[in-house]
Amino acid sequence: MLKQLFRIRLFLRPYLPQVLANLLLLLLVSLVSLAIPQIIKRVIDEGITAGNQGAILRYAIVIFAVGATGAILSFFQRYLAQWIGARVGYDLRNALYDNIQRMPFSFHDHTQTGQLISRCIEDVRAIQEFAGNSLVEWVQLLIYGIGISALMISDNPVLGIMAILPLIPLVLLAFDFGNRITRLFYKVDAALGSLSTTLQENISGAQVVRAFAREDHEISRFENSNRAYFHARLEVIRNWGKLFPTGQWLVTLSTILLLWFGGNMVLRQEITIGTLVAFNALLLLLAAPVQQLTWLVNNSGEAAAGAQRVWEILDQVPEIRNPAIPISADQIQGALEFRDVSLMYTNGNSDSLSNINLKVEKNQVVAIIGATGSGKSSLINLIPRYYDASSGHLLVDGVDVRDYDLFELRKKIGMVLQTSLLFSDSVFENIRYGRPNASQEEVIAAAKAAQAHDFIVKLPNGYQTVVGERGVTLSGGQRQRVAIARALLIDPRILILDDSLSAVDTKTEKRIQQALNRLMQGRTTFVIAHRISTVKKADQILVMEKGRIVEQGTHDSLLAHSGLYSQIYSLQLDRNETQPEANGSQSGIQPERLQPSGLQSTFEEGGLE
Repeated sequence: MLKQLFRIRLFLRPYLPQVLANLLLLLLVSLVSLAIPQIIKRVIDEGITAGNQGAILRYAIVIFAVGATGAILSFFQRYLAQWIGARVGYDLRNALYDNIQRMPFSFHDHTQTGQLISRCIEDVRAIQEFAGNSLVEWVQLLIYGIGISALMISDNPVLGIMAILPLIPLVLLAFDFGNRITRLFYKVDAALGSLSTTLQENISGAQVVRAFAREDHEISRFENSNRAYFHARLEVIRNWGKLFPTGQWLVTLSTILLLWFGGNMVLRQEITIGTLVAFNALLLLLAAPVQQLTWLVNNSGEAAAGAQRVWEILDQVPEIRNPAIPISADQIQGALEFRDVSLMYTNGNSDSLSNINLKVEKNQVVAIIGATGSGKSSLINLIPRYYDASSGHLLVDGVDVRDYDLFELRKKIGMVLQTSLLFSDSVFENIRYGRPNASQEEVIAAAKAAQAHDFIVKLPNGYQTVVGERGVTLSGGQRQRVAIARALLIDPRILILDDSLSAVDTKTEKRIQQALNRLMQGRTTFVIAHRISTVKKADQILVMEKGRIVEQGTHDSLLAHSGLYSQIYSLQLDRNETQPEANGSQSGIQPERLQPSGLQSTFEEGGLE
């Protein structure tokens, strides 16, 4: 536990002046609190017992002044402590988010979103609570423990040891509990992360859940995750519940021993009544933080578990990062070369790409087709370095892509993915996401080029219409056109269209394709598509199968070759001839009732995604 908590000092270091000021205030507050029992002792011995009203009044004024001073100091100390905790939480969340942003796709491929959300919110909250409250209370407990023990023993060693002795087992039990509670809280945090993942998946997939009438199944799945979280939390409560009453009993035992032995010492006139009252006040002053010791260990264990989960993210070094001396990508022209490139994803059993050799001249249009899982997306994901090749080299303008400045490289690449994600913002801001300083005229020009302007102006607030989460208030085709406009606005040297026309109808596809044909001029373009009509005019067409380029050439040369491309072309040609195109159909094929055997044969014959 201590190892995890000790690392929090790294986030306290920037606020060392505030931390030192807080410790000074805490020391003053503690000294003021320790002074009051000594003043009470004098009130009783010099005022009440001696019948001196002047002394009583004098010490009453002193107690009032000391109490008021302590209250003022306590206010500033607690405010400063909470400020420090809030700053640590703020910095931790920023550090976590920054590191997550820099993680490669391979990290997100194997990390649950709910777990990341839980670490950024719940685990950081536990650390913030420790830095702002528990850490201060540990220091205060230490000051009180040393100060009160010293005062008691210096005043009367026998009575002081008798009063403190029962509290020693409590301290030992608390530290033993601390060693176990961290592991228990780690399980709690992991269960909460799983619960968050279940909730996030259900909300994101609400449409799918309703479409398949799986509401009851999802309710049951959430209940199971919730039950696991409940039992993990219950195990913590069960262990803590054994310690808390033990602590109360030991504090009570200490009070009993003090009154019994101290009372007899008063009767034997070995100590004054004021001394006994002062001892009791000191014990009560110590009893409060000692009783809170179980809470402190509990909170510290929760913070240690949260810190362990936070460090697990912060300690990960992004696999894909800038080279030590990056080469500027500001003037790249877009010529690419793949030299014996292979790619195996993390935890993969086989290569997703195998020995890819390909040359692409600048301003060429390269089309890629192939069945699902053939490696099309893997190939283009290497260009912006979403992944790095396991072996071989990818060169851009003769320079290894890993030698370029990563962020400059990506700014020169416009990408429209198969599934277009829009942010919960206006259409205008979504289009200029890659160029925040773009003017309204430039945004509109990009929208017109992507055939999006006409539908945008018909929205309730035009370009200022706020789309729903992930753009769900727009149709698939509308989202895709906004995404294309977003990519075009940055005026990329390399344009990648990853099946970006799959969500638009045939009529819109033709209109967008006409615009893209103009926009592809003067830039290197990669197009992943499954319609031959989309790719037939490309300078190069790559046919991929099982991570390899099995055919390469122009439309005419590939047809003459009578290979896989020719088979796919014939299959689509036959399908278009036998099935009339319907208006609004996204695939250009009249919907029909297909038997499972028909679907299976389609994929076996090279059906595409």
